Amino acid sequence: MIYRSKAPLRLGLGGGGSDVSPYSDMYGGAVLNATIDKYAWCTIEETSSGTMVFNAADLNLKKQYPSALSLPIDGTLDLHKGVYNRIIRDFGIKKPLSFRLTTFCDVPPGSGLGSSSTMVVAIIRAFSEWLNLPLGDYDMAWLAYQVERIDLGFRGGKQDQYAATFGGFNFIEFQKEDRVIVNPLRMKRWIVDELEVSMVLYYTGASRSSDKIIREQQDNTAKGRKQQVEATHRIKENSYVMKNFLLKGDIVQFAKALDREWQNKKKMASSITNSNIEKVYNAAMKAGAYGGKVSGAGGGGFMFFTVDPAKRHNLINALGRFSGSVLNFHFSENGCQGWRIS
Repeated sequence: MIYRSKAPLRLGLGGGGSDVSPYSDMYGGAVLNATIDKYAWCTIEETSSGTMVFNAADLNLKKQYPSALSLPIDGTLDLHKGVYNRIIRDFGIKKPLSFRLTTFCDVPPGSGLGSSSTMVVAIIRAFSEWLNLPLGDYDMAWLAYQVERIDLGFRGGKQDQYAATFGGFNFIEFQKEDRVIVNPLRMKRWIVDELEVSMVLYYTGASRSSDKIIREQQDNTAKGRKQQVEATHRIKENSYVMKNFLLKGDIVQFAKALDREWQNKKKMASSITNSNIEKVYNAAMKAGAYGGKVSGAGGGGFMFFTVDPAKRHNLINALGRFSGSVLNFHFSENGCQGWRIS
């Protein structure tokens, strides 16, 4: 039997950073995000070989281990092994499993689209399909968060796991004691279509590690640095404004709020932007963009801009002068999915 899954990547539209501890624990966070038709994929093939094979096909990384109840976390395919270790531990599995697990993602790592968290969700979903694990959406997202942030100690926020699990447009609130509330937005179809045709997604060509940026952001919050904390407050408040503009279909005002989001985001940590990002952003604004931002923690990866659809190709041509590339996409309504093949 073969078990497959896919989980959608997300665009962080507003509030990003307010979902990162300790800010979310101290003040509460709120983010607006939407999933797109780019995915993390996972396949599990049950075997009787007495081995466990982990293969990240897009990264050209492959490791084989004798079947065991725990695997070493040593810097190679730790996301894959971390999920396995946690599932063995949490669900009382007494006998080592034997399988081949293969993953790949539609975008490069360090993209700013939540690819690592989305991959964790996809792997959990494939195991859930295989082992019939009793996991609802909140359970799956929380387990993914626990694996990545607690077990493996990878820095980051809480929104990516929930976006990948639930899918669609969501306004997610993060409260004290790790309470998370996902509010799915009932978007009218014409608003989704208008936002889609108004938005340009641009890959800078530079993958980046978010660890340094997140560490600085966490340190700024923990030490109560006024400028950085107040910038995060404004970003959180702006996410409510953006949600309301989006639900009304006021894409122009939504985009202008997106620009305010970016201006505040840059104050949260010094490495969120750089000279290349600023050149691309300024060129986009000169070409008619209402606003835009870097997706995710910053420093590279994907940027997105909102523009009058009549000026869309002017913007694309302006971005073509740089070394990156425009990626066509559509918004995705569905969250993580799993299925099996005999």
